[in-house]
Amino acid sequence: MPPIHARVIRIASFRRVLLIPFIAAFAVSKFRTILSRVFVVSACVAVTVNAAKAFDVHELFRFTESDSAPLELFGWSVAVNGNIALIGAPGDDLAGFESGSAYLFDLTSGQQIFKLNASDAAPLKNFGWSVAMSGNTAIVGARGDYLSGTRGAAYVFDLTTGTQIHKLTDTAALFGFGDKVGISGNVAIVNNPLDSVGHTYSGSSYLFDVTTGQKVFKLTASDAAAEKFFGSDVAVSGSIAVVGASGDRHAGSQSGSAYLFDVTTGQQLVKLTASDATLDADFGYSVAISGATAIVGAYRDGFPNAFGAAYLFDATTGQELFKLKSSDGALSYRFGSSVAITGNLAMVGNLAADGQGAAFLFDIATGQELLKIPAPDTVPMDQFFGQSVVLSGNSAIVGSPADYFGTSASGAAFVFRIVPEPSALLLLFAAFAFISPRSSRLRMPFGLLIAPTRWLWQRTTV
Repeated sequence: MPPIHARVIRIASFRRVLLIPFIAAFAVSKFRTILSRVFVVSACVAVTVNAAKAFDVHELFRFTESDSAPLELFGWSVAVNGNIALIGAPGDDLAGFESGSAYLFDLTSGQQIFKLNASDAAPLKNFGWSVAMSGNTAIVGARGDYLSGTRGAAYVFDLTTGTQIHKLTDTAALFGFGDKVGISGNVAIVNNPLDSVGHTYSGSSYLFDVTTGQKVFKLTASDAAAEKFFGSDVAVSGSIAVVGASGDRHAGSQSGSAYLFDVTTGQQLVKLTASDATLDADFGYSVAISGATAIVGAYRDGFPNAFGAAYLFDATTGQELFKLKSSDGALSYRFGSSVAITGNLAMVGNLAADGQGAAFLFDIATGQELLKIPAPDTVPMDQFFGQSVVLSGNSAIVGSPADYFGTSASGAAFVFRIVPEPSALLLLFAAFAFISPRSSRLRMPFGLLIAPTRWLWQRTTV
């Protein structure tokens, strides 16, 4: 599928900042002393260091199903690994009502590669409710259906062939098993939030070896309690897994918590809670982890207004680093419904911001908001833009499962490329080029300076 358009969202302009070193450099060219040149360079450094870090977002693709139909919820779940994207469509009716599907896409060409289905596809399985990828392996969750008693499961696929390798399940698996999944290397994690062993709906999660399909550990909270819903969301990165428990009552009903586990031993490492925990915040509703940093969403923080929040934690110590809030403030709603993290960036989904969904990008080193990605369309149901988010390198995917394609709300997933604007180093390069020696000052053609600067900017990645 070729790109339908390339839209650039201007978040912050560097043009006025860029003019300062040029003007100063021109003035200094009238002087010939080393001291005057040093003065200008110092001024350039002061300006560029204090300039706000800014990013551009290029919309590359709008993915839809090759066999789209109404209410398929395409984009309900999203995952990305390298140049491959995986999009869940749990409402697909291929093998009966809401049997579900998942689709693989090439991020380079935008073309659909495979359509994935469970080997035992059946009505109300909701295959594609959750998706995750690592290396050449994908895992797709099928949470089942409560009313019909359809049990949940998770399925492992080979990304190179689209072939199913294993079906992951357990004797205790109920409806909801596979509602959330995660994978890192040879370890997969699958939730079972309605597990009632010991306490009603206390919840559990499972670690599996994806090479064998065998269960390795069953994870439960050290302080298990009724309706904790341990397993509200799950994620794994390297040797650490994070499990949300949005029903935890440590600071009142549904204040929520999250837990870190060592995947090599199955042992609980630390319990995460918000420093400003309040009742009904649903902290732990969404979780993600990358390296030594975890992010936890609390989409009802600020109840009853439900503005929402997300929190960054050091995954090695459990220390809270920052609380992330939307710049939309009171206009925000369900901020933290979905979260993602990679490298130095975090993304938070925000359903129904300004009547339209959105996704927000943050710098995890400072906790500062970098940009807002609003819903690209202005059609009904766009408040679900941000239902799912994922980051990998300089690529971001945002799911919009009720997005209109033609005249039907079949859903879509939007692929963005995140590009930082020129850094202070590029601005200093420009200043130095204009502070030329006496014999050739100001003789460099302007185009020769700007061309490499633009080329470097366009290819800069995060």
